Amino acid sequence: MVLDFYKKAQQVLQEEQRFVLMVVIANEGSSPGRKGFKMLVTKNQMFGTIGGGIMEHKLVDYAQRLLTKTSFEPFIKHQIHDKSAPADQSGMICSGRQTIAFYDITTDCLPTIDSIITQDNVTISYSNLGIDSKIEDTETLAWYFEEKNSLVQKVYIIGGGHVGLALSEVLSHMDFEIHVLDHRENLNTMMMNTFAHSKQTVAFEEIENYIPEGDSIYVVVMSFGYRTDDVIIRRLINKNFRYIGMLGSKEKIATLFQNMIADGYDKSQISKVYAPIGIDIKSETTQEIAISVASQLISVKNRN
Repeated sequence: MVLDFYKKAQQVLQEEQRFVLMVVIANEGSSPGRKGFKMLVTKNQMFGTIGGGIMEHKLVDYAQRLLTKTSFEPFIKHQIHDKSAPADQSGMICSGRQTIAFYDITTDCLPTIDSIITQDNVTISYSNLGIDSKIEDTETLAWYFEEKNSLVQKVYIIGGGHVGLALSEVLSHMDFEIHVLDHRENLNTMMMNTFAHSKQTVAFEEIENYIPEGDSIYVVVMSFGYRTDDVIIRRLINKNFRYIGMLGSKEKIATLFQNMIADGYDKSQISKVYAPIGIDIKSETTQEIAISVASQLISVKNRN
């Protein structure tokens, strides 16, 4: 994640005074390095990744040779993952291509890194001019890429039980901001959940007041049972979310949806609910269910 990377970058810069930063600013096809992947390289250590494999190994060596220079200006290298390419071969055969920007990072960059770490909702711009806050006039740039220091994708897990805890742990390793909501006071699994960005005890009859709408909002319903699931889904079914899914058996879900249709709820809205939730991997344990649900969230996030 962006913040974790720059916290490490701050530490390394204070220790070693200089490093080469590599940032994937564009990718196509089956490139192993995706837009936003980052790696720092010093004479003694490295952190992060730009996609791995022989390409990364070669570019780490290249970055360490750059450190023998007094300084260098930002530049980009294209990497084509095809041995038949006439130029810019990466040494990999997975097809696709990626573009990597190289930056000479010294202690002069500490204020910029500090602002990325300490300020909320900062736009980081990577261009031929350097690393800075949001650039307004992008037409004058030779190349650029922008990203936020905050997590844009927000997951609201409704149900703080064992599966909610396991899902929070799995998602904490990914680029999701995690919020857990439950109606039970002093729930031990809520107390144990150190992975969520926020935890709240709320009334499910007012659940819509705690979850914003939007294309970056993912809602996972895994409450204690049928009654609470019914209350929750009826209050959220007409809201605009990127994803809404519900845990439960096929029989329970079929009964719940049939009752909603009988009460006048729109079939097209109901059809948007992922239920039963998750990718079908024949999950049996709590951890397997969490991985199944996380896989579905990733699939929806990465679509388009």
